Amino acid sequence: MTGPPASGPLVAWYGDDFTGAAAVMEVLEFSGFPSVLFLGLPEPALRARFADRRCIGIAGDARTRPPEWMDQNLPPVVAALRETGAPVIHYKVCSTFDSAPDIGSIGRAAELGIGDWAPLVVAAPRIGRWQVFGTLFARHPGGIARLDRHPTMAVHPVTPMTEADVARHLARQTALPVGLVSILDLQAGRAAETLARVRGAGARIVAFDLLDDASLRETGALIWAEAQVRQLFVLGSQGIEDTLIAAWVAAGHQLPVSRPAPPSGPIAVVSGSCSPDTARQIAVAEAQGFAAIPIDATRTPDARAWAQACAAAEAAALAALARGQSVIVHSARGPDDPAIAAARAAREAAGQSPRDGAETLGRGLGALLGRLAARAGLARTAIAGGDTSGFAIAERGIAALTAEAEIVPAVPLLHAHFADPARPPAEIAVKGGQMGPENLFALVRDGPAGAAACGVKDHGERRSATQGRTS
Repeated sequence: MTGPPASGPLVAWYGDDFTGAAAVMEVLEFSGFPSVLFLGLPEPALRARFADRRCIGIAGDARTRPPEWMDQNLPPVVAALRETGAPVIHYKVCSTFDSAPDIGSIGRAAELGIGDWAPLVVAAPRIGRWQVFGTLFARHPGGIARLDRHPTMAVHPVTPMTEADVARHLARQTALPVGLVSILDLQAGRAAETLARVRGAGARIVAFDLLDDASLRETGALIWAEAQVRQLFVLGSQGIEDTLIAAWVAAGHQLPVSRPAPPSGPIAVVSGSCSPDTARQIAVAEAQGFAAIPIDATRTPDARAWAQACAAAEAAALAALARGQSVIVHSARGPDDPAIAAARAAREAAGQSPRDGAETLGRGLGALLGRLAARAGLARTAIAGGDTSGFAIAERGIAALTAEAEIVPAVPLLHAHFADPARPPAEIAVKGGQMGPENLFALVRDGPAGAAACGVKDHGERRSATQGRTS
């Protein structure tokens, strides 16, 4: 197969949540393809500031939206992505396939964007997601579980994964026929033959198993070959980009030198994540010198009370930063934190919807983070939580993001670019609830090398050369 051309657009993508959209940019940028992520459809002047970028992304929040919202809002986005001329048009979904018929429907998104057919690549082995015989597995702190038995995803409060077979899960959301290229097809060298057969049998979406480097290369080669014939709409996680990079490396593409994040001084983190992974990361950060400061999310329904809660958290954070500590302002510490039920009860009593509550929380945390950065003179900040990140970034007036350095897979160090071009970029890291090792916040603060120098073991995943950049 041929590798990527030396110039011109390559991939254009839409992320159905913010942190997922940033993860795609990370894979492409650190594999040698300049990329940019816009916060919504960019105006021409903003687009012109990044005219040299070969890969163009748009961050969205379709994961939290009903199909009716998708019908109105996704067609203009898909049209804009197609207008870039990129051969691969990617609708990016979570690697845990977060979706349901009435919220974040991947099936409805497929119906709105699909051409003749669409590959579906949900797995991403680099971050602990695998698909075998159409069944999705994910790593968790206790091991590896089928997704419908995963301790977090099986009981997700909005989109619980009750079916690990991706075709069966997707069939609840769309009538588009789904086929499969299995791991045995990929290992036996008959993937192209199987793809032709299942498409001939009527499949409009074709899921690909992913287990190892070889299956990454084979899948990427098939997707890239199809994209050379006609612009190809694809569905999946950042595993899509991992497969393309693996295939391009096999075809002779040279990966650039690693760009590890340098150390920073003290940092401020805000977290709206309820994930057990984030809870462990907060606990480890406390042991590594961070000040963990709770913020009372029960007060979000009342504007004055919420402003007071933010002011109290801000004062505590500024005091800790003045002592030289990094800080984490958090609304919860894991799914069993009583603060979650209390906040839900307060929201329901006030007639506030879950999405409105999440937006109030996220925007409040974003504004708080901006004030901490300005008043404490912080060079670097971070946000935890997929939905929280999107709202918090929007609140800070950020218009675009670029990936500048590597921390761990799926959590790069970003430069935030503001709508006002006179404002200099700001360093920020964002993480989804389930992303990153236990020592993540120290890695964000110190960079991989700085953390190692301080005796902090880097537990981040590593990618092989066939999977893209080593982080």
